[in-house]
Amino acid sequence: MSKLNRILSGLGLSLTLLGATMAHAADITGAGATFPYPVYAKWAEAYKNKTGIGMNYQSIGSGGGIKQIKAKTVDFGATDAPLNANELGMLGMTQFPTVIGGVVPVLNVQGIAAGQLKLSSDTLVAIFMGKITKWNDAKIAAENKDLNLPDQAITVVHRADGSGTTHIFTSYLAAVSTEWMREVGAGKAVKWPAGTGGKGNEGVASYVQRIKGAIGYVEYAYALQNKMTYAQLQNRDGRFVSPTAESFKAAAGNAKWKASEGFAEILVNEPGAESWPIVGATFILIYKNQDNAAVGAEVLKFFDWAYANGDKLAADLDYVPLPNNVTDMIRKTWKEQVKDSHGKALWN
Repeated sequence: MSKLNRILSGLGLSLTLLGATMAHAADITGAGATFPYPVYAKWAEAYKNKTGIGMNYQSIGSGGGIKQIKAKTVDFGATDAPLNANELGMLGMTQFPTVIGGVVPVLNVQGIAAGQLKLSSDTLVAIFMGKITKWNDAKIAAENKDLNLPDQAITVVHRADGSGTTHIFTSYLAAVSTEWMREVGAGKAVKWPAGTGGKGNEGVASYVQRIKGAIGYVEYAYALQNKMTYAQLQNRDGRFVSPTAESFKAAAGNAKWKASEGFAEILVNEPGAESWPIVGATFILIYKNQDNAAVGAEVLKFFDWAYANGDKLAADLDYVPLPNNVTDMIRKTWKEQVKDSHGKALWN
């Protein structure tokens, strides 16, 4: 037995326990958007299997994630509603995207299967404004002449928490409707004209599944995982399209990423015959000056690994991975902006 082992043994410890404690200390924590939770969970599992380092993520909504990173109770925050350059500057943070995904209307109407119902932008706005209240309304029926729509009340389900998914969804409604922009607006939290609220994408999905006649909005991975019925939407080019990785990618092709603006992009109502109209990136927030350089470096290593090795896991969940030129821009931003307390770059 070595001298160190004898000492530890006398203290009721072991080298194995010490190693476990050291490994645990290297784990990283994050909190925020529910939109990317499915892919972050897959990345975290694969990364721990590869490196032994855990990534513990709280899926609490974008608003909660921003609050927690401001309070420095987590190592990174996550939001689908990107902060602007002024906000980032005031907070001393940098921001970068991880994946792109789609927000989809989901419904619970007897006899209607996934992808059967078609909704124009005007009809979707009228439903969430509380102006269309029955599924057999003449406006819905005119867009779905091949469907037998029930005389059933519509229950709108929206997010109850501060939500980046809501920011993306309401940004779309505001982009296609001056009335929505004037009366409700866009943001992580709005004063909804109608409906009931659920917490997180999980909460909205659960409510829609339980309430007959319900309609809500969730990130596409939640619709797939929960085998939910989703609607087709009419895009800017007048085509009715279904949510798919290809239609998200078509919309994402219009992104104009700018590192100087924190890569902030809201990809709603984008042109293109194949484009899904409600698409957005999801973002990570970290401090430029890291109090704990070792933990800050681990955060960057995790997302670097995800960019290099996580594309298939993302695509399997119908997220759109970022192009290599964008991830190269992000790594360059890390090198320029993320530093330890002595001003030394954490990324080389």
